[in-house]
Amino acid sequence: MTDTVSVRRALLSVSDKTGLIDLARALDARGVELVSTGGTAKAIRDAGLPVRDVAELTGFPEMMDGRVKTLHPAVHGGLLALRDDAAHVAAMEAHGIGAIDLLVVNLYPFEETVAKGGDYADCIENIDIGGPAMIRAAAKNHAFVATVVDVEDYDALLAELDAQGGTTMAFRQMLAQRAYARTAAYDAAVSTWMAGAIGQDTPRRRAVAGTLAQEMRYGENPHQAAAFYTDGSARPGVATARQHQGKALSYNNINDTDAAFELVAEFDPKDGPAVAIIKHANPCGVARGATFAQAYQRAFDCDRVSAFGGIIALNGTLDGDTAQAITGIFTEVVIAPDATDEAREVFSAKKNLRLLTTGGLPDPRSTGRVWRQVAGGYLVQDRDNGFVTAKDVKVVTKRTPSEAELRDMLFAWTVAKHVKSNAIVYAKDAATVGVGAGQMSRVDSSRIAARKGEDMAEALELAQSPAIGAVVASDAFFPFADGLLAAASAGATAVIQPGGSMRDEEVIAAADEAGLAMVFTGMRHFRH
Repeated sequence: MTDTVSVRRALLSVSDKTGLIDLARALDARGVELVSTGGTAKAIRDAGLPVRDVAELTGFPEMMDGRVKTLHPAVHGGLLALRDDAAHVAAMEAHGIGAIDLLVVNLYPFEETVAKGGDYADCIENIDIGGPAMIRAAAKNHAFVATVVDVEDYDALLAELDAQGGTTMAFRQMLAQRAYARTAAYDAAVSTWMAGAIGQDTPRRRAVAGTLAQEMRYGENPHQAAAFYTDGSARPGVATARQHQGKALSYNNINDTDAAFELVAEFDPKDGPAVAIIKHANPCGVARGATFAQAYQRAFDCDRVSAFGGIIALNGTLDGDTAQAITGIFTEVVIAPDATDEAREVFSAKKNLRLLTTGGLPDPRSTGRVWRQVAGGYLVQDRDNGFVTAKDVKVVTKRTPSEAELRDMLFAWTVAKHVKSNAIVYAKDAATVGVGAGQMSRVDSSRIAARKGEDMAEALELAQSPAIGAVVASDAFFPFADGLLAAASAGATAVIQPGGSMRDEEVIAAADEAGLAMVFTGMRHFRH
């Protein structure tokens, strides 16, 4: 096994031709013989550079619409031969196989074809066969062959050649790891797409892949190493956002920002501005308003203490007035589809505040998979895209909710979907006035939410708790009447919950006795 290997012959076959000619020209200038295929060879030749067609090496023309061109011993022998093995060298000489020292390949655009909505036949046709085969062969033989699969590595390759006079073992090992990761990600994309295309919700094997977006100083805690990977999807959010200012996002920042943006996306911008403030992945305030400044203030008023150091998400363009209001307290991240120049100027004075713009909102009704690791495996489920409308709920009490109560119930229900279970949300006039999250007992969540209302009254110097006259949403059914009675004692007038408890009749009777209106959704929103 050798260390530095001179590059005398390179095989280039790329779908993405970004930087191709510059690379080919640089290799040619360093005395490297260029071998290529199809459109890649044509592009190199059109640039006035010498290039040999693979067909010259194999003695066979490209055939079957290009499906067969590199699957030949003249290619794979040149990639796989051990240069320090006498038998391998003898076989190469006997069969006229020349060594290939560098392979530059990027694959057919399968992922892009799927993302653009290609039909079944188009997607199948964009599954690369020869490319992955060559990549795997060259990467296996990294003792002698350098394998480049990413355009962004072209400059590093040339720098290595200039500095080392060839490629070092450490460099080839790094490239080989990237090569195998690329083919693994490619195969994962194909298998995932095919499972969906043929209706396999639970295929025997699932594969997941990601691309490094950011190395982090640490994870949830300083002793935990962490990194952020993207999955290549076009869903607007923290992974696709443009960061305008501030230091790099932390692990917790990304988790909380995602929670905030997914929540605020539930509120259609056509129905007006909405703002969500998140702390530790739970909303501490959510509100609609006539303007974003008003919506922000109403969300902030729900829990002014918890909002400090939080994440703020908007369902539309951040404006200067709202930006000015946000700068009144310390905020970690603000995320919105867009921001005005005035808003960016306001934030520019707050160097530690990160502003992210996404260009759009994620579709809360879209399908997708959610993964969670457990010891020895993964849990995979559909994204919770369930929702209810006024037509979907069932009134189960003697009193029917008013139109205003029903609007607030649906608002509170939407927020509760994004609160860690057990979840209780109090809302009034399309704004939260108390949130109880993540308690082991639903009655404790009810009490905490009511207490948040009392804290809000104290902070705003109100005559009474805003929980009085509010509606309540519960993410799952009340197993006993005690949680509902806690809401009633806090002054709530109406309740929205899934129903389905063995004691529903008992809970309904308690609601009737307290004069509450209550509706069942028939759908729960556990969020663990």
